[in-house]
Amino acid sequence: MVSERKDASTSAPVLPRGVRRALDAMQAAAGREIGLSELAKTAGMSGRALQRQFRNFLGKTPVEALQDIRYERARRQLLQGAPGLKVMDVAARCGLTHFGRFSLEYRRRYGETPSQTLKRQATFIEMLAGERHPVMSGQERPTLAIGAIESEPAQGEVAREIADELAAALARTGVGLSNRTEYARYQLAGGLKGAGAQTRLMLRLIDRETGRHLWAHRTELPLQGPGAFDDHMATRIAAALQPSLRGAEIERARRRPDRDVTAQDLALRALPCVLSLDPESNARALDMLDRAMERDPDNALALALAAWAHGQRVIYHFTSDPHDDRLRSAAFAKRALALPADAVVLSIIGNALTLLHDIDTAEQVVGRALAIDGGSAWAWSRSGWIDAYKGKSDSAIERLTIALELAPDDPLAFNAMVGIGCAHFGAGRYGEAARWQARALAEHSSSAWIHRTLCPAHLIAGAKDQAKRSLDALREKYPDLTVSKVPEGLPPLPRDFRDRIMDALAQAGLPA
Repeated sequence: MVSERKDASTSAPVLPRGVRRALDAMQAAAGREIGLSELAKTAGMSGRALQRQFRNFLGKTPVEALQDIRYERARRQLLQGAPGLKVMDVAARCGLTHFGRFSLEYRRRYGETPSQTLKRQATFIEMLAGERHPVMSGQERPTLAIGAIESEPAQGEVAREIADELAAALARTGVGLSNRTEYARYQLAGGLKGAGAQTRLMLRLIDRETGRHLWAHRTELPLQGPGAFDDHMATRIAAALQPSLRGAEIERARRRPDRDVTAQDLALRALPCVLSLDPESNARALDMLDRAMERDPDNALALALAAWAHGQRVIYHFTSDPHDDRLRSAAFAKRALALPADAVVLSIIGNALTLLHDIDTAEQVVGRALAIDGGSAWAWSRSGWIDAYKGKSDSAIERLTIALELAPDDPLAFNAMVGIGCAHFGAGRYGEAARWQARALAEHSSSAWIHRTLCPAHLIAGAKDQAKRSLDALREKYPDLTVSKVPEGLPPLPRDFRDRIMDALAQAGLPA
């Protein structure tokens, strides 16, 4: 299952009617042979004219477009990871009958083999099948009403099943559910279009107070009747919805008049600043969190964020007194752990604990978060970082990639990319390490601390010019940073990893 997130500002290119008809025919017949003459007849024009219009409007030939559709369909089916799914069956169903070529081209397109994609989905599904913990949260929660999923009468049972599975998945995220729309802050509306293998689920998240559409989602669901929409599909949708719902809650907290602001509002206002991972935002966050804890000393979100923010000050070289910030981070984390918490708060505490180098406790806390909500992208990301700290590079990459697939639009997605880069570095794949960390930096340009590991990756990979530019950027942001000071801010990476970082930074020209 793969989804498409639609924003109001996004518009599809305007295509000629003949091109649209040909593309529709390709989508409907992607699993069988379909030639240019059949496509041209469907489009109502000659084959030569159809080829010309495809090149003019899509920049590719009809054959290339059909291959793209087939590979994207295969990718979707593998990402759905249905029980018993086999790579060869997926390739055949998508019209990709030469298995060797399929595997090579798939790897070229997506950076991994089909088997790796399928194995990762099995890891995700296995986590969902484990022991579940109930949501324990004493803080204010957003309320959401799930409307009836609109469908044809023949799909009524499937539509009700989808609504029930979505409700269960959203409840695990900590959202409060209401069966009365008028009592809910948000409404999730949806409908089923098509039938069988061509079924599409369309969903919209609406802020009932403002009437604003916050999120739209289209998912292809090859439904074959009741029971086809399962727990892991619903969990993925709930995870994809979270960044938009969280953003709406933050905006609502910002709009509330200062005279009415609560501790939870202040914690929500501080959250984007904590996620920014830069010194100015960190200082603003701590100011708001101090005020939140004055109003309510037992607000779990505020305490967890304060623990994480103080840990950031050490790791990212924001502080002149790392010992004091470590003590504060540990104290706030201890208080937060004593309170009821949902998966989000537990994941934040896990972040703080790893920055304090308390990996064993962090692993337990993140495990609790995943037992509550197996679709928590933040928990998957932190569990991947923990594996990276333990030197388990392949497992780290797998878990961090799951986090990216669950919530590609999350503000912390770039940090998962940094983690994938670190895992590749740990495994000695320095070119891949540099590629992932450069991608993360492009997504979040204010995080100059990424250069601490990006510069060494470039240098060891033999890209000396890129390494020099990376070191220059690091020194511009941290002019007082020296090789001897770098270990103070590094997370608990394996010793040999840290040694390689230090040696490369010294070789690149960072002062001793």
